[in-house]
Amino acid sequence: MTKRKVLVADKLSEEGINILQKELEVEVKTGLKEDELVKIIKNYDALIVRSATKVTRRIIENSYLKVIGRAGVGVDNIDVDAATERGILVVNAPFSNTIAACELTLGLMFSLVRNIPQANQSIKEGKWEKNKFLGLELYKKTLGVIGLGRIGKEVAIRAKGLGMNVVGYDPYIAKSTAAQIKIKMANLDELLKVSDIITLHTPLTKDTYHLIDFREFEIMKKGVYIINCARGGIINERALYDNLINQKVAGCALDVFENEPPEDNPLLKLPNVIATPHIGASTKEAQKMVSIEIAEEVIKALKGEPVRSCVNALTNSLQKEYTI
Repeated sequence: MTKRKVLVADKLSEEGINILQKELEVEVKTGLKEDELVKIIKNYDALIVRSATKVTRRIIENSYLKVIGRAGVGVDNIDVDAATERGILVVNAPFSNTIAACELTLGLMFSLVRNIPQANQSIKEGKWEKNKFLGLELYKKTLGVIGLGRIGKEVAIRAKGLGMNVVGYDPYIAKSTAAQIKIKMANLDELLKVSDIITLHTPLTKDTYHLIDFREFEIMKKGVYIINCARGGIINERALYDNLINQKVAGCALDVFENEPPEDNPLLKLPNVIATPHIGASTKEAQKMVSIEIAEEVIKALKGEPVRSCVNALTNSLQKEYTI
């Protein structure tokens, strides 16, 4: 029987490719533009992407895809509605990069309050400016965690271990989850009022787009720190810029931006902004695990077997139409 074909459109680790090749015919073609994908996508039963490739409605409507796999958590680069309309499963790999994203968040939090990148740059320029880089301790500070999914929960647990007070906001989790990790839950406005540091861990959806806007900055403490390792677009970058300039926000750390790469973004010109190029999942361990996870999910979907992480509203009965 002819093997089903999968197109891997973004870089995937060797471990995942090897798993795919046992069951499917695999082609790896990275860096393709929308027009190029439209021309060839009819030849494939499955498509695997990371965050670089945008899977648009036009691509989807010119395909015979059975499943789209996102090697990572967020699926805002995939038109999930268009996929659902055509009966295409969208699966992701939400379990593999939790620790990597959590640890980057903590690293950025330490860097922010202790001015580590700025001090590093200063000493490399031949300066010795000890008094310039007076920082803050995290001990007994209040951390507001917006979004208590896998990553937010792990950040909260580790922050508690640092002796921080942790306040959480997430309208979708059970009270038992907060009780389990022993943190206080609050509504968004309450969290904004009391937090010394705020970290974001929500997906980008219609409900969370510009969740942190001009109004929310007005509620925050003067001198608050902001961390976003989730998705660009959750914070209104214009509002963030203004509040960094007027020093309502003491500093921020961003791993994500509304437009990536963030060319000519004025935030990057500010001395109290730390930025990284969307590296939340960029550890050797996470890259290996996410590759394996998405490969296994795509194969299961094509076989009509139950998947762990279908992100659209399709059911396993629909999957049964597709068998290798």
